[in-house]
Amino acid sequence: MQRVTTSIARALPSSIQTASSKPHRAAAALRVFRQTTPSCARSFATTPATMSATPISANAVLDLLKNRRTYYPLSKDLPITPARIEEIVKEALQHVPSSFNSQSNRVVVLFGAEHEKLWDFTTETLKAIVPAEAWASTGGKMAMFKAAAGTVLFFEDQAVVEGMQAKFALYADRFPVWAGHSDAMLQHTVWTALEAEGLGANLQHYNPLVDAKIVEEWKVPATWKLAAQLVFGGKTGEAGEKAFNPVEEKFKSFGA
Repeated sequence: MQRVTTSIARALPSSIQTASSKPHRAAAALRVFRQTTPSCARSFATTPATMSATPISANAVLDLLKNRRTYYPLSKDLPITPARIEEIVKEALQHVPSSFNSQSNRVVVLFGAEHEKLWDFTTETLKAIVPAEAWASTGGKMAMFKAAAGTVLFFEDQAVVEGMQAKFALYADRFPVWAGHSDAMLQHTVWTALEAEGLGANLQHYNPLVDAKIVEEWKVPATWKLAAQLVFGGKTGEAGEKAFNPVEEKFKSFGA
């Protein structure tokens, strides 16, 4: 029993691990953990386990990661239907993990004229603040984004984040960070999945300049905080070269 309790203590947050570094104190630390952590997190699995309909290997997943690249410019020619794009985004939104299963991610997908509207008012906003002598470069980028087929807008719902902060004050300073982690996973998942279907994409960050206009135009709840914009469309060329620093500079392993 002591061995099991010690194993659980090792899975606790670092702040609680400190109090349970000795086996005879593990049970006390576990009681603290139960008092300060929601039941979904205590189970160490916040969503039901399901079997994938498509058997895959780790190498297949790694190949998808390697193939995900940034593409400029993009066209309006889509190799799949808008309905399929919506399906991919919805599936990713449902299954990407979040801290304590808080599910703070939110998404809006813009196609066609709605997508163009986004880049029109982004252009207007920037033109008012970018010096005239520097506008040619910025204006060219705006035209390039507008020429694509659509944009995925990624948000973090601050109502959810603040609700978790109020409910679990012990971790209040961590919830905004954890929400950002989950949103980043969602962005990468959607980007990788769209590329697997033959689309190209590039990730942009024109927030918070366009936040208020997006809320007004598409009636997005004011608590949805914009995090990124994934521009997608048909590929018009190859991705540029990608350089890699030696993996030995970035990786360590112990005990294997």
